[in-house]
Amino acid sequence: MNALTIEKLSSQTWKNLAARARAHHNSIEDEAAAILESALSGNPSKSERQRIVDRIAAMTPKGVVQNDSTLFIRAERDRQR
Repeated sequence: MNALTIEKLSSQTWKNLAARARAHHNSIEDEAAAILESALSGNPSKSERQRIVDRIAAMTPKGVVQNDSTLFIRAERDRQR
């Protein structure tokens, strides 16, 4: 069993961690461990993936029709042959 002590944690971060732990029915220690595991595993949680998708979607100008990139990829592949 490994241990970690974090001495410099803002009160707001502590409150956010405690709220998240309550929402997931975890202890604060278990919630912090789950966050670290998720962050370092390379496999983001469903909510983290949704935040990423939303951030990318926000970059797309509203009202602009997006083309299917498959057509561009195929054209580039065929051009290089």
